Amino acid sequence: MLRRVSLTFRPRLIHRVASLSTRSLGRLPNTQSPIVSKPHFFNSVTGDSNEQIPAFRLLDGTGVPIDGAELPELDEAFARRLYENMQLLPNLDNILYNVQRQGKISFYMTAYGEEATIIGSAAALAHDDEVLGQYREMGVLLWRGFGLDNVMAQCFGNHEDTSSKGRQMPVHFGSPKHHFHTISSPLATQIPQAAGVAYALRRSPERSNSVAACFFGEGAASEGDFHAGLLLASTIPSPVVFIARNNGFAISTPSSEQYHGDGIASRGPGYGIDTIRVDGNDVLAVLTAVREARKRCLEQGRAVLVECMSYRVGHHSTSDDSFAYRARSEVEDRKRIDNPLVRFRLFMESRGWWDSQAEEELKTRLRADVLKAFKHAEVQSRWELSEIFTDIYAGEEPWNIREQREELSRLLEKYGEDWEPWKRELQKFKAESKNRVKN
Repeated sequence: MLRRVSLTFRPRLIHRVASLSTRSLGRLPNTQSPIVSKPHFFNSVTGDSNEQIPAFRLLDGTGVPIDGAELPELDEAFARRLYENMQLLPNLDNILYNVQRQGKISFYMTAYGEEATIIGSAAALAHDDEVLGQYREMGVLLWRGFGLDNVMAQCFGNHEDTSSKGRQMPVHFGSPKHHFHTISSPLATQIPQAAGVAYALRRSPERSNSVAACFFGEGAASEGDFHAGLLLASTIPSPVVFIARNNGFAISTPSSEQYHGDGIASRGPGYGIDTIRVDGNDVLAVLTAVREARKRCLEQGRAVLVECMSYRVGHHSTSDDSFAYRARSEVEDRKRIDNPLVRFRLFMESRGWWDSQAEEELKTRLRADVLKAFKHAEVQSRWELSEIFTDIYAGEEPWNIREQREELSRLLEKYGEDWEPWKRELQKFKAESKNRVKN
């Protein structure tokens, strides 16, 4: 039987609710969030769904400091070094891209349009900071003194290749001496690895002033390893600077189709990570942002995320034709409107540190240096063929490696001197004996 409820209790109920709102309602478990009585949905880290995360910039497109900009301490020698390293990248890219088209190397990836992001970051890091790159960070190695001969040796895979003895794809550099971890092809694997490296640094008293720096593209941030890495670095605090190169494309997929949120920077606060977005075409802004990020890493012992906004002017790689998915005019406009090299050159000219003669002399010298390294590398032989089986496992050689080596030995005995394609290929290796893989 239904019972009618008297309405005489309503004023008392309203009074009770009102009194509750004036005192503390306590806290929910595992959070310090205040209690509210109205539903509140949100989708922006700025607090306003119509407001975007700001981008830090110091120089405008003509190299003039913007209003309120505080430039980093900069002398002429350091500024010249920044610019020369930025100019070195396209000089290398021009030659090695064409070398690949001639069939002399198998693969290549350029850094056109991202010179400021790469060199600005490199200059902000200490030389003993551990770097885990993706595949456009050759400039970090060059900044640290890796040298053109080492770059060419790795791309050609000759016996002077110190990165991997010729066993890695071109542009997959590595150098323990320069604290640069060997690049691997699968996207985003370096992100959780960087969190682990940074944790190891934290637990090593002798490395208390070092951080890990992890580079990746915005496409890699769509991989599960991105989230695993940031979660690890935030819950087990470790000093790693995550540097996202948001160049607008994950191969052929534009960023507008990669995520609905506000870029990669919007994800940092979700992991409790200090985050900044920076104009990736402004080398001084990148330098300042990464320096501050590194400082915070060391002071707090925690990760920091830096999103560098740029534009990939070149094709994704020599295996890609970007004009199949974007207009050539779009690329030409970006090169003309916001070229990071032009921007910084104009800034240097305004300081009296650069002129047209210095520009011409630099380009001539860099091209000559790159061509000299190229001509030296292309005539060098490869490592001994037997090196393909070394450096895989420590200790005694396992049965599967021994079995593969013996099988290759039999094939070489049978075809190595008679089948012309193999005969030509074998001539590129150092060893001259007929059997090239036996102990």
